[in-house]
Amino acid sequence: PSLLFKLKSISDPSFACIMDNNELGCKRNDALQELEMLTVNAKEAQQLILTKILESNQASEYLSKFMNRSTNTSTFKRNVPVVTYDVVQPYIARISTGEDSSIISGDRIVELLRSSGTSRGEPRLMPAISEDLDRRTYLYSLLMPIMNKYVSGLGEGKAMYLLFVKAETLTNSGIPVRSVLTSYYKSPHFLHRKHDLYNNYTSPDEVILCPDSQQSMYCQLLCGLVERQHVLRLGAVFASAFLRSISFLEQHWCDLVNDIRIGKLNSNVTNTECRLAMEGFLALPNPELADELEEICGHGPWKGILGRLWPNVKYIEAVLTGTMAQYIPMLEFYSGGRIPLVCTMYASSESYFGVNLRPLCKPTDVSYTILPNMAYFEFIPLEDGLRVTDDEEVVGNDKLVSLVDVKVGCYYELVVTTFSGLYRYRVGDVLQVTGFYNRVPQFKFICRRNVILSIDTDKTNEEDLHNSVTRAKKILEDRNHILLEYTSYPDTSTVPGHYVLFWEIKSTCEGVKPLDPQLLESCCISVEESLDYIYRRCRAHDKSVGPLEIRVVEAGAFDALMDLLVSQGSSINQYKTPRCIESGLALKLLNSKVTASFFSPRDPEWTV
Repeated sequence: PSLLFKLKSISDPSFACIMDNNELGCKRNDALQELEMLTVNAKEAQQLILTKILESNQASEYLSKFMNRSTNTSTFKRNVPVVTYDVVQPYIARISTGEDSSIISGDRIVELLRSSGTSRGEPRLMPAISEDLDRRTYLYSLLMPIMNKYVSGLGEGKAMYLLFVKAETLTNSGIPVRSVLTSYYKSPHFLHRKHDLYNNYTSPDEVILCPDSQQSMYCQLLCGLVERQHVLRLGAVFASAFLRSISFLEQHWCDLVNDIRIGKLNSNVTNTECRLAMEGFLALPNPELADELEEICGHGPWKGILGRLWPNVKYIEAVLTGTMAQYIPMLEFYSGGRIPLVCTMYASSESYFGVNLRPLCKPTDVSYTILPNMAYFEFIPLEDGLRVTDDEEVVGNDKLVSLVDVKVGCYYELVVTTFSGLYRYRVGDVLQVTGFYNRVPQFKFICRRNVILSIDTDKTNEEDLHNSVTRAKKILEDRNHILLEYTSYPDTSTVPGHYVLFWEIKSTCEGVKPLDPQLLESCCISVEESLDYIYRRCRAHDKSVGPLEIRVVEAGAFDALMDLLVSQGSSINQYKTPRCIESGLALKLLNSKVTASFFSPRDPEWTV
């Protein structure tokens, strides 16, 4: 009975509020003890979570179709199908137009969270209830107790975490539509958090909540520079956002230093809340600090500059797994390879999942321990290597594996059931089991299903890329050229990174003039206009993705690519041109064949 009571407490969202008060080490020890109990009793915790979900949502229209208001977990596992977003979307659409939340949930849907994934070019919207914020807060409350096991003195300084909100809208029925991070930063859980020495940020909340990302970035960097001697931790949610901020610093350090020198905020910052919040940071001129910063930024190499600007920093925190791994070399350049790169948690718009219990491991070795009180977790075995089932392919209920029954070394696709109305939903993440912590598996994130290009929060799959290129190549055909072959590459050698398309083009008639730059620029625009909502937002609003580039290659370049890949083991009988290539010999070969390069001359159209 005591164990059952404790498990119920941890699975209850109000438990997160208890953890929000952990100002002292004893509370943090309590957090780790509770985590220990959760992981030891993972099977019981998962059974309890599923039971609570069914009890809460048994009367929903969706569950009633399969369960007839039963709360029996065996009935759930037998009758409720594995689904993709195409099945969920009509229910989300009905709620967004004003129908009652009870069609999927026993609790009121208070917001719809934009996922990085898209469906038919539009962002996927995930339902959220008010208690979801408690679950997210609980996971956040574990991060510092875990870090304290490996890094001492974190409560003696501040964190320069570059945090940003994104544009949000309202549905016709008045439900907010926003990103999961915007939801958290605007919530009482974040804004009214109790004072905690371990989560003392350099940036005021007003600066973080500034809707203009450029003004927010400017002010956050300014705060971090003023507090440089007190900064112990650097970071952002995603590695791409952190690097974008460092690139911004590289471009604007003169203005920032001047603000510090004269004790006055640059007039380009026009947001009233930002200006008021920054008054305390620039109360007086500080020419001594300005001289120090000018010497660092203006008279030395930028390799290793993070350690010189923030000499007491202990680590850099950001998501570094999956597509974010491509930014590790740039982070190591700016850090000089001397500052640990830390990846602490695994989460998505659908649910928060787990934590990294070995935060100082190499980014390539990160494994996440799933928290069994976040949601009910199941897994689709990927028996044929990493071949992931298509969205249209039916996954039998008997194929699913429970959280505690996965096997070390095997690959799986993640399936979740949540309190907010997702039932046996395929998240799309491919994971590999690397081991167990007590009774809970630890997973390495391998990839996102079907994604071939990603720079920031954009996720472009092969079908979307093909459709965009197909539309653009009609522009070529109208000018007596045809596209023979193409592939792509996410170029992160610049900040922000950008999509690169390698095109082999042939004239269809004699006497055709050389390729007109305006023609290829029109093709760039056409491709970008055809890509999904998230990509266009990243380009036009967030400025987190740079202009798309088309690199025209000489005749025979793709034949040479085939020869190279066949020589490396590909079957010539089954060879298909890869629609995305990774860095290495293939990229080097194609770059050696480039005859011309063209960039999109403007941002694609995007509206909130």
